[in-house]
Amino acid sequence: MTTLDHRLGEVATAVGATLDGLLPRARGPEGRVVEAMRYAALGGGKRLRPFLVCAGAGLFDLPLAAALPTAAAVEMLHCYSLVHDDLPAMDDDALRRGRPTCHVAFDEATAILAGDALLTLAFETLSAPATHPDPAVRSALVHGLAVAGGCDGMVAGQMLDLLAAEAGLDPDDITRLQALKTGALFTFSCEAGAILAGADDGDRGALVSFGRALGLAFQIADDLLDVEGSAAETGKAVGKDAGAGKATFLDLLGVEGARRRARSLADEACAALARFGDRGALLCATARFVVERRH
Repeated sequence: MTTLDHRLGEVATAVGATLDGLLPRARGPEGRVVEAMRYAALGGGKRLRPFLVCAGAGLFDLPLAAALPTAAAVEMLHCYSLVHDDLPAMDDDALRRGRPTCHVAFDEATAILAGDALLTLAFETLSAPATHPDPAVRSALVHGLAVAGGCDGMVAGQMLDLLAAEAGLDPDDITRLQALKTGALFTFSCEAGAILAGADDGDRGALVSFGRALGLAFQIADDLLDVEGSAAETGKAVGKDAGAGKATFLDLLGVEGARRRARSLADEACAALARFGDRGALLCATARFVVERRH
């Protein structure tokens, strides 16, 4: 097992335990929505975005425990987005992380409410004193996640994605779509550790640049998995993007061209970490992992 594999597993376990503690427990007839929240958030996954929060914080010698509430909040928002993206009105997916999607396991109305509850719990978590003793740091985290998840981030990207089949997007449009839908949360995840540590603008800027390149590389790799992977590997349906007319770099660059672009972005991401020297090795290895992964 590589150092990265070990660290990914360690953080995933810690984030899972943190989520389990932060998520409410089902009680009363309204407990069905809590069950759906827990189903969506505790159902596995790579926990890559919370890992980036923790690895970024580690650059500044913050202990893992200091980053876990923020990492869990990021994962809550990510899981909310998956629940809503999987709905029939959006991507209409029946499989996520190797299990039935939330609206299939429960029902559409419950899934919508569970997503809403995960989203709001993310901000409740970030605003809590247990996340950081400094109110200014908590405010910066709340603001950053709100921008990444809102109409200047993930929501805008999802709207563009829904329109892409009829919009005829060019390379710049597709880059913007992916930077919003996927890259915005990656970027915040990378910057969050620096916010927690009170890092200077130069260090924060380097992690923002890393996150932007990494987010786009991740999405290209995800598009490649959609045409080359299997449901057993990815835990979700494959081959759907082309059938739905989704705009991807594969349409513009072809499979090999997209793979080269993803690897180039990983190089770009690693270059952004130069100021950190050897301390950036774990994050650089993460960028390489992202473009070569099979799940």
